[in-house]
Amino acid sequence: MTLLDLWLSRSIPMCLLLQSLVLMALCFPSASMCPKGCICQRDPHLHGLNVTCSQSRLKEIPPTLPVDTVLLRLDHNQIGAVPDQAFHGLRVLRELNLSYNAVETLGEGAFSGIEGTLQVLDLSHNRITSVHRDAFARLKARVIVDDNPWHCDCALQQAISGMAHNHEAAARVLCRSSELNDQEGRPFLAVNTDLCNLAKRTTDYAMLVTMFGWFAMVISYVVYYVRQNQEDARRHLEYLKSLPSKPKKPDEADDISTVV
Repeated sequence: MTLLDLWLSRSIPMCLLLQSLVLMALCFPSASMCPKGCICQRDPHLHGLNVTCSQSRLKEIPPTLPVDTVLLRLDHNQIGAVPDQAFHGLRVLRELNLSYNAVETLGEGAFSGIEGTLQVLDLSHNRITSVHRDAFARLKARVIVDDNPWHCDCALQQAISGMAHNHEAAARVLCRSSELNDQEGRPFLAVNTDLCNLAKRTTDYAMLVTMFGWFAMVISYVVYYVRQNQEDARRHLEYLKSLPSKPKKPDEADDISTVV
């Protein structure tokens, strides 16, 4: 066997090994990219990663998620909040599952950066009572909001109005509590009252009552002040009347006679 044959016999397996490593790097994400407690698998059909963090006892959204995440499952955890821009770097995210968590409210920028690509957003079975009026404004995704203790107020009414393409989701919003007592337990779309104007009227009424209260206090003080001064003046006058008159001196009487 020549030296060339020996070199070729050793280099071919090395090339095969390198090819295998390259294929593995392309098909599977590195362990450092995948959040702790999650499973990351590359989906060749979606050209991205399927990141599954279900039932991982997470209390917050992982801060470092692979940028090529297409499907993100965070369901059945203990996540209590969705910070603004929590998914900002996930520019190819299509499906986000946050169901069965403890989320209570949603801010304006909760889904900032994924509005254009997100197709499905599952927020069912949380503790959401209120949302910012623009929380869903730019989303084009199908939103699932079943089984949340919604408080039906002006902000929610504005948020629902921004979900014109999500009529099915809006129809599933039930009022656990409401600005109107007779709406509790009813679908939010059954509310025919403009809650924003109702809140404004309530505020205006409260301001009117407050202003009337202050005005009544001022009037009462003025009346009291005038009456008190009148009483003091009357007492002073009575005191002056009660004083004995000063007797006239004889010299003064003579002077007056002389002058006349």
